[in-house]
Amino acid sequence: MMILKPLSSHHVSNFRLSVSFLHSVALSDAKVPVEEEGDDAETVFRMINGSNLQVELKESLSSSGIHLSKDLIDRVLKRVRFSHGNPIQTLEFYRYASAIRGFYHSSFSLDTMLYILGRNRKFDQIWELLIETKRKDRSLISPRTMQVVLGRVAKLCSVRQTVESFWKFKRLVPDFFDTACFNALLRTLCQEKSMTDARNVYHSLKHQFQPDLQTFNILLSGWKSSEEAEAFFEEMKGKGLKPDVVTYNSLIDVYCKDREIEKAYKLIDKMREEEETPDVITYTTVIGGLGLIGQPDKAREVLKEMKEYGCYPDVAAYNAAIRNFCIARRLGDADKLVDEMVKKGLSPNATTYNLFFRVLSLANDLGRSWELYVRMLGNECLPNTQSCMFLIKMFKRHEKVDMAMRLWEDMVVKGFGSYSLVSDVLLDLLCDLAKVEEAEKCLLEMVEKGHRPSNVSFKRIKLLMELANKHDEVNNLIQKMAIFSTEIPR
Repeated sequence: MMILKPLSSHHVSNFRLSVSFLHSVALSDAKVPVEEEGDDAETVFRMINGSNLQVELKESLSSSGIHLSKDLIDRVLKRVRFSHGNPIQTLEFYRYASAIRGFYHSSFSLDTMLYILGRNRKFDQIWELLIETKRKDRSLISPRTMQVVLGRVAKLCSVRQTVESFWKFKRLVPDFFDTACFNALLRTLCQEKSMTDARNVYHSLKHQFQPDLQTFNILLSGWKSSEEAEAFFEEMKGKGLKPDVVTYNSLIDVYCKDREIEKAYKLIDKMREEEETPDVITYTTVIGGLGLIGQPDKAREVLKEMKEYGCYPDVAAYNAAIRNFCIARRLGDADKLVDEMVKKGLSPNATTYNLFFRVLSLANDLGRSWELYVRMLGNECLPNTQSCMFLIKMFKRHEKVDMAMRLWEDMVVKGFGSYSLVSDVLLDLLCDLAKVEEAEKCLLEMVEKGHRPSNVSFKRIKLLMELANKHDEVNNLIQKMAIFSTEIPR
């Protein structure tokens, strides 16, 4: 059943972008999941952020009567993570739960708590917590735990410090330290540093571990030179390791990004000769590569070809083909592919919509951008941060306060997008137009949701409110900002 229905003739006459995707009806009252009110996790989150002292937090938790289950603690920590809550008070909450007789945290809680501490550079507390965990429940510490910690160290510190933390982990939990941990270190360096750093560490440490296929699959991704990637591929085979579909896909990706499509096709033929079946990622990579060399029609043919081999395109594969047509400004062809994927039971996701938002943004087309946004919600697809940024920047260019406020209200109610990124643009717009009431409202909503506004935004709004003689409201804002336990800009 089609989820994208044609618009009425009235809408078609006003917005002539493409056949059906941009002209599908939005159900204005469509139900989108919202956060339940009265949630215990939200209550505990507010206790954590509202307490400045350890004793205050313990008293609040003790008198609340809320049962601290594993599931609740998982949800609270997840809330803190995505809302950038107070890390030290969160640690006190975590320890409070740990001290309950017979209570044991989940692996998710431990890893999330470590992530929160690492993001806030609380590395001493990380190692203290790991030592405490080892004493109470060693089973919670896993290679995944190590990767979480190393990821935070690598994000904020040097490669040398990351490797030092790796060896510190070995001293802490030597019993599970093997090639999987070595691979976790390499994966972390690939994600947070550079492929060059990861490869340098690989060459310096490879004699102390036994590299396996996963090691090479991690390192084969991201090569900029196909010659270097091929040499590394040969090194892997020289160790007696047989490449799998992940290995081949990594090398095909290198070829496609280097615009060497013929080499990619030859490697796919070799895969089949070695009875290694190309998967949907293989074909999606080729579709993207064909787009890079300006062949969107040939890329569309790949969607048909893969079906002949028993591999059916998913949303990502269609998105790759749609992207090619959007880049070529052939929105009608892009729209036909959306219709095709819907007929096959695949729902367009935020990435699909963003491909169209990008084209409309470049064309500075406010009307059709807004129509597409309304239809997106109507089709029960929540925008992501990229969608929101395309829209809020468009609204700022056109000084559309009503549209910007509607987007913000949807974000608050439906729970999508990044408050921090969107608020910077939104509050800038409101301050530029001296919309003091709206700016105050947005800032309060943001703080109450546990998100800290940027110093620049806060200072601009504070000045605007002071000029409007709203001194009591300024003091109220400053009091609410105290939950972030950071210096408030004056």
